[in-house]
Amino acid sequence: MKNDIKKLIDAQKSFYNEGFTKDVPTRKNILKRLKSEIKNREKDICDALYADFKKSEFETLLSETQYILGELNDAIKKIHSWTREKTVSASLINFPSSAKIIKEPYGTVLIIAPWNYPFQLAISPLIGAITAGNTAIIKPSELTPNTATIISEIIKAVFPENYVSVVQGDKDISTALLQERWDYIFFTGSPQVGKIVYQAAAKHLTPVSLELGGKNPCIIDETAKLKQAAKRIVWGKFLNGGQTCIAPDYILVASNIKDKLIQHLKNEIIAAYSENPKNSSDYPRIVNKNNFDRLSKLINNEDIAFGGVIDKTDCYISPTLINEPSLESDLMKEEIFGPLLPIISYNSEEEIQSIITSYEKPLSLYVFSNRRQFSNKIMKQFSYGGGVINDTIVHFLNKRLPFGGVGHSGIGAYHGDLTFDVFSHHKSVVRKGTWLDIPLRYAPYSKKMKWIKILEKLR
Repeated sequence: MKNDIKKLIDAQKSFYNEGFTKDVPTRKNILKRLKSEIKNREKDICDALYADFKKSEFETLLSETQYILGELNDAIKKIHSWTREKTVSASLINFPSSAKIIKEPYGTVLIIAPWNYPFQLAISPLIGAITAGNTAIIKPSELTPNTATIISEIIKAVFPENYVSVVQGDKDISTALLQERWDYIFFTGSPQVGKIVYQAAAKHLTPVSLELGGKNPCIIDETAKLKQAAKRIVWGKFLNGGQTCIAPDYILVASNIKDKLIQHLKNEIIAAYSENPKNSSDYPRIVNKNNFDRLSKLINNEDIAFGGVIDKTDCYISPTLINEPSLESDLMKEEIFGPLLPIISYNSEEEIQSIITSYEKPLSLYVFSNRRQFSNKIMKQFSYGGGVINDTIVHFLNKRLPFGGVGHSGIGAYHGDLTFDVFSHHKSVVRKGTWLDIPLRYAPYSKKMKWIKILEKLR
């Protein structure tokens, strides 16, 4: 398999060097073909995601296919403006000259996609890679085999193999891919695997984007509209069965309103998924047995305020509220990535700070409050990838906002034109005039020292 991978990469590099992918009208046409194929296969994509972990058609349309079609529309519409050379002001010190920025593709890129949003998080970076003029190899997750198959079929229908290819397999295949030299690597997944990807990229000084995760806090003070807050938290937390990197990981709630919040959360869970969420067509399953076992162990010996129903034969864990877990518990040691929601009370802002800063920088942070001064303070006080006041996860939907982490929650950001920028090298070019050559910069310098500080101001 390693030889096959090497041959495929070499074929893509040769294809890239022929210059076919650098032609902007060609890129635009291939994006249109990709859009058409996804629209034609949308029902198949929905069926595949349901087969993989019972993801509902509505959630698939919302967070997978329609999201991607929107990104394709944006790229098709704006590709000419994104790829256009940008003229910038020339510096006086270079007089006479002109200056510009040329956006060029990196070359052959590797995209490693996760299992939680397996279609969206494979195709979204691909759109940027193609729009920027790269060739690409996609490694979809082996944990969602039906979706991986659909991705492979769509790519084969649109692209020649030496332009874009899908390589399927387990972690051994991922390891083999990472042993090769790439021009760019885009990885979405856990911080633990992100470290492995980063180490592999470092061997060749390959640039990377790492879209990871973390323990995302959700702060609720006594001025919040609790019923509305509960509704929005339940939606953001239990969307995709809680298997969302930007989902609220734990709640920090003012102690005097905790009981009221828990009751509202219970009511909203029942309103969304009925008394028995297992029978709801809108509630997904845990992706596989390993993740089910990991999550089910996290609630052992915890005070379950609501839910806690599990069924291993169906990889089912109900939406579960956990009251006041110890910060030293397994539940609170790392990102949960499932339908378990710890609720911890606080009595002071100092407690909020102490808890949040005891973890690595999160991918997202949420605060529910009608005190503008308090919510603004929280947003400025902590470091995180992206945040929302009085809602959850909706920042992801705005293509004009960068999406990415900081520190352990990720490196780099994308969405909209930033996805194009991620896969583009912006190189600078200065054209110097020949009709004048100011002698000041040339040696000997002995009589020119007084000009140094003046020259610095002319840059």
